[in-house]
Amino acid sequence: MSSEAASGMDVGGRAGRGGLTTTERTAIAAVVSVVLFRCQMASNDANFKAAVRARRKLLALPTTGPCLDVAAICDAVLEVCYAMGCGGFPRATPRWWVKRRTGGTWEDLRQCDDATDDYFKEKLRMSPRVFREITETLSPLLQRRVTFYRVPLQPDHIIAYALYRWATGETYDNGTCSFSIRRASSITAVCDVTAALLTAYPNKISWPTGLQKAVVLRAIADKGFPNCHGCIHYTHIYIDKPANANGKDYCDRRRRFSVQAEVVVDMNLRVLDVFVGYPGSVHDMRMLNLSSLWVRAESGQLFNGPHVMLPFSVRTNGYLLGDNGYPQSEWIVVPYGGLAQHPTEARFDNKQKTARGAVERAFGRLKGMWRLFLRTHKCNTDSLPQQFVVVCILHNILIDVGVPFDDNLLWEVGPDGVRRRVDLGMHQPLRPECMESSTGDALILRDALAERMIAQ
Repeated sequence: MSSEAASGMDVGGRAGRGGLTTTERTAIAAVVSVVLFRCQMASNDANFKAAVRARRKLLALPTTGPCLDVAAICDAVLEVCYAMGCGGFPRATPRWWVKRRTGGTWEDLRQCDDATDDYFKEKLRMSPRVFREITETLSPLLQRRVTFYRVPLQPDHIIAYALYRWATGETYDNGTCSFSIRRASSITAVCDVTAALLTAYPNKISWPTGLQKAVVLRAIADKGFPNCHGCIHYTHIYIDKPANANGKDYCDRRRRFSVQAEVVVDMNLRVLDVFVGYPGSVHDMRMLNLSSLWVRAESGQLFNGPHVMLPFSVRTNGYLLGDNGYPQSEWIVVPYGGLAQHPTEARFDNKQKTARGAVERAFGRLKGMWRLFLRTHKCNTDSLPQQFVVVCILHNILIDVGVPFDDNLLWEVGPDGVRRRVDLGMHQPLRPECMESSTGDALILRDALAERMIAQ
């Protein structure tokens, strides 16, 4: 072997890399170009591997000396192209045509400084610690596969966007700019987080048992209603006119388009049961008859604890407090109502209304924090019920961890510049109630309670 060949120089003095001549390098470059094109065209072809083996035989060229094997180089290029075309390993950098993600609200939430807690509560309604706990629980359900194009959105990014949308009520178009994701991805993110929360917290909305039940019964008994489990009421979620549904069905008594939600809460404002999805024109009694709460109560599965004796030999295993929109029954106690009332009836109605104030406070906290369900907005009527149930789950989580509620969220400035309390969607019952205030002792209240149960 000559000194020129040993030093990587050809006979004409031209530099050769790896012992290859200019002609060989040109041939290899042409082969690589053809291979890349064919790899792109045949990446999904089941016979691609067979074609690679056949081409390997055709490209096998005789070599002499210690020079690199041209066929081996071609084989290596083919294997790499095949792996890239079939997604064998991700790209180190995204495709040039893929839009880069920028900063925005999500980058601000990731910054750690003295204002992190307040910023989290303003944007996501919770502290960073609670957000991390929810993220750790949902991450296994939201982890996405690395694709050929770019690194996917991380679970904490997806969860933060869904919480931000529910908390602020911004549209998909506005919110996606703050979190640097596209509109289609944001819709998918909300659906994925909704499904993950329903899967990870299946028992967060449940009827109280054990010590929790004793605490609930004691809190309502202090209001003058022994063995009462909670208060029941409904609220309207205002929406734009559905595109693929009859608008008259969703038009309520206020001539606004809405979807109804029936909720049971205790004195601690925790949601015990929720039933949502029917149009705003449906009556309260119809909603109750269609709910699983009615089936469980009528079959004796709901109130099965020790009974309590009331005056007039009235025995009760448990009941709920409701307004005049519900019928009087053995497990729903409603006010007397009417204008001309006996003083005893007036005392009972006022006590009952005071106890039912927990429902209004619960709806105020629920809709005040998650303002998407406070404002009129465009929605998918198929996914709206699941999202409202998820918001009720978040409502219970924040109560359990002791996150306080800012009462300023219940006030807003109208178009006329006047500051007023927000509309919680709680329509007054059709029959009037006595609103006079008076006080009565516990015995009179128990007598009136027993009388209401006898009247059913």
